[in-house]
Amino acid sequence: MRTPEPTAAAIRAVVFDLDGVIRHFDPEHVARIERDHALPVGSIESFAFASPVIDDVTTGRISRADWVRAIGEHVGSPTAAEAWGRQPFTPDPDVLALLDDLRAAGHTTAVLTNGTDGVPAEVASFGLPERVDAVFSSHEIGVTKPDVRAFQHVLEALGVDGPEAFFTDDSERKLAGAVTLGMTVHHYTGVDGLRSALAARGVLS
Repeated sequence: MRTPEPTAAAIRAVVFDLDGVIRHFDPEHVARIERDHALPVGSIESFAFASPVIDDVTTGRISRADWVRAIGEHVGSPTAAEAWGRQPFTPDPDVLALLDDLRAAGHTTAVLTNGTDGVPAEVASFGLPERVDAVFSSHEIGVTKPDVRAFQHVLEALGVDGPEAFFTDDSERKLAGAVTLGMTVHHYTGVDGLRSALAARGVLS
């Protein structure tokens, strides 16, 4: 007699990345600043998002203000760095609607971002904390995705096991820690694909 395959655990919690999923930045913002301040193309973000400074700010070892200050010193223009630091972003209304649908269906929803100490104010500016059960930022956790410890922190805080959680991120590399813990993962490329992936796991009809 054939032994039946184990049934996949029901998904209780859906965890979203923030940047590139729930909110999007103006891709022309940095180019305008570098042009206006006569800086080499790419000079700001090639430093801002490189180790060790990006690791320091996203694990809470330095503040966002310190990060921006270090960028200004590196490029030789504090004014340019401060302008870059005021990065405009746009929340995605379709993803926000999906968050609402998930909560209405009784699922726990949360955000896990590799972020700075600016994240709480940024997400509050468009009401995200009222639309999810929790927002987790690496600057508070002390480790960044894809480190398995970041995902373990989220699972423990939400009171779910790995197989009971679904995680989506626009960076495929950052899914690794979630996979290690048995979470269902989805490489985000658009809200329609995410809805389909959730439906395939029985999270949404």
